Amino acid sequence: MDQVVAIIILLVFLFANVSMIQGSTRVGFYSETCPKAEKIVKSTVESYVNANIGIAAGLLRLHFHDCFVQGCDGSVLISGPSSERTAIPNLGLRGFEVIEDAKGKIEAECPGVVSCADILAIAARDSVVLTKGLSWSVWTGRRDGLVSYASEVLANLPSPTDSVSVQKDKFAAKELTTEDLVTLVGGHTIGQTDCQFFRYRLYNFTSTGNADPTINPDYLAELQRLCPADGDATKRVALDKDSQNNFDVSFFRNIRNGNGVLESDQKLWSDPSTKSLVQMYAGALGGLFGLRFELSFAQAMVKMGNIGVKTGTEGEIRKICSQFNG
Repeated sequence: MDQVVAIIILLVFLFANVSMIQGSTRVGFYSETCPKAEKIVKSTVESYVNANIGIAAGLLRLHFHDCFVQGCDGSVLISGPSSERTAIPNLGLRGFEVIEDAKGKIEAECPGVVSCADILAIAARDSVVLTKGLSWSVWTGRRDGLVSYASEVLANLPSPTDSVSVQKDKFAAKELTTEDLVTLVGGHTIGQTDCQFFRYRLYNFTSTGNADPTINPDYLAELQRLCPADGDATKRVALDKDSQNNFDVSFFRNIRNGNGVLESDQKLWSDPSTKSLVQMYAGALGGLFGLRFELSFAQAMVKMGNIGVKTGTEGEIRKICSQFNG
């Protein structure tokens, strides 16, 4: 009974906070102008995820990478010689074709109404749901940005080598808290990363000739097998050992046990300001803290989704998500 009461209180608290994060977007923005928009996105995302479940993590990552540069304005979707998607941290992004497909179907239904930025935000939510995560109401009304610069990515986007202090600074610059940081990094519970982004931890960490000592020795052997020193740098490895297709708290338990893949993820366990949050999500009361994580994730996604949004007459509604109108 105590757990039930705690869950009810938690629900009221979290969603009361979400209700205060409106900004210039709102739930149901297209209820009259394009009422089928979210259903179209959902069915499109579902068809791709059913064919390749890895696309779910790709779409979630696309939204995150979009919001941290120029705000949540679809700038990461632009294709061009110096656009955001050409920056090194974005070369492994995927799911662009899903957004373009959904956009095409929505344009056929209600042309010039729904932004690519909103389609991406909705697709990210649907991807979480399709990997057994909790749903949330997506605030819509964003407009698409008019610029996309690769040169702005490194300074804004969190890096796998960032210290916790640097990660906190980058999140704070977007008005996101330390709790938001740990919670949103929990999105790594689904998906994969390339060997090139963590292999340095396995063989010559900080030029010592040895592996990163924070890696669990048993897991180190597995990672070295998956990513040989002279192997394919683009080979993909699960970010959440043994649970890469399920949106759950396994990721935090892996960090607690020294099984984090990215250095920046594992550092969340060694820093006092983030360790307590990781420990809470990975706690013994799996059901309760699993729910706490999913609710907190929903809240953090609403906050993140309102970073630097363009509304009203700002920006544009792109006809094709990969290119500016013109």
